[in-house]
Amino acid sequence: MPLDIVILGLSLRSSWGNGHATTWRALVGALCERGHRVLFLERDVPWYAGNQDARGELPGRLELYGGLDELKQAHAEAVAAADLVIVGSYVPDGIEVGQWAQETARGVVAFYDIDTPVTLAALGRGECAYLDPAQVAGYDLYLSFSGGRSLEVLASKYGSPLPVPLYCSFDPSRYYPEPAKAEHDLGYMGTYSDDRQPVLDELLLQPARSWEQGRFVVAGPQYPDHIQWPANVDRIEHLAPAAHRGFYNRQRFTLNVTRADMVAAGWSPSVRLFEAAACATPIISDAWEGLDSLFTPGREILIAERAADVTGWVRDMPEEERRAIGEAARRRVLAEHTAAHRAEALERYFDRAAQRRSPDRSAARVCDDSQA
Repeated sequence: MPLDIVILGLSLRSSWGNGHATTWRALVGALCERGHRVLFLERDVPWYAGNQDARGELPGRLELYGGLDELKQAHAEAVAAADLVIVGSYVPDGIEVGQWAQETARGVVAFYDIDTPVTLAALGRGECAYLDPAQVAGYDLYLSFSGGRSLEVLASKYGSPLPVPLYCSFDPSRYYPEPAKAEHDLGYMGTYSDDRQPVLDELLLQPARSWEQGRFVVAGPQYPDHIQWPANVDRIEHLAPAAHRGFYNRQRFTLNVTRADMVAAGWSPSVRLFEAAACATPIISDAWEGLDSLFTPGREILIAERAADVTGWVRDMPEEERRAIGEAARRRVLAEHTAAHRAEALERYFDRAAQRRSPDRSAARVCDDSQA
């Protein structure tokens, strides 16, 4: 049964400095392909307005609002009537937006946490700007970018009635192998963060320094000027999603580096893993709990602990073995991690949440047993 879905998210139109946009685009696109009607509400801020990278290609229907008052005045009816309302992490004034959504919506209200370990760490410190601890129990459904013990914490400590994993995903029509000359032996894409930089230094900059004939690249904004990049490391300040496929296809290996909070929590895959695997580019990643449930180490992904691991693989691995790892990873993500898989999971979660609701806040539509 088609659903009316309203999403209040960080940004759909711009991926500048945030990874939410590609996740939202893939999910919204898959939901629309399955017949659902999706309205995405985005706060109009200058840094996203000035860095749009998907004009004319956005799925669903996008509406901008200038602030809380405009949001409430212009979109209360849509939120009230929706079968499913989803509030995303890092939304400006997220606590107020979430409270309003819980009070206004008659359907299922969900929180989609694209930053679960970061959120839990901030909640523990009492410093989360977009989610109040008391609000967690008020969301019928907590969609989490992390699985594992994060779900247990959300249920036991914060009272979430239905915490479930909804990992990031990729769109197979946008990410696939294509013939391209390899320009780099190893590449990395990600916005700068203090906690990731030491690992990036160990797993990319150190190999670049020790193997001067190698070719390396780092793409992403906000890196400090004081970083001393080796001469054989190219820098790209920002790479729009439309260029991601080409970026992966022009490197022999790609590197995944994980935020410290996500390493500590485990079970927190980055969208880079799925997008690169879809392009059949072999992935070298740091280690964290749960990674081996997504990819088989040594066969579908390479897990590095030190610079020497990386240098050995990118310099000495036979080409046949390198290709086999990339192709095995592509088969895995096509079978388990497309945006269509996530849309199907969201439908199942919606049915569960709708059936759990109390009579006075029943969902606008609940499939009967024959339809569920």
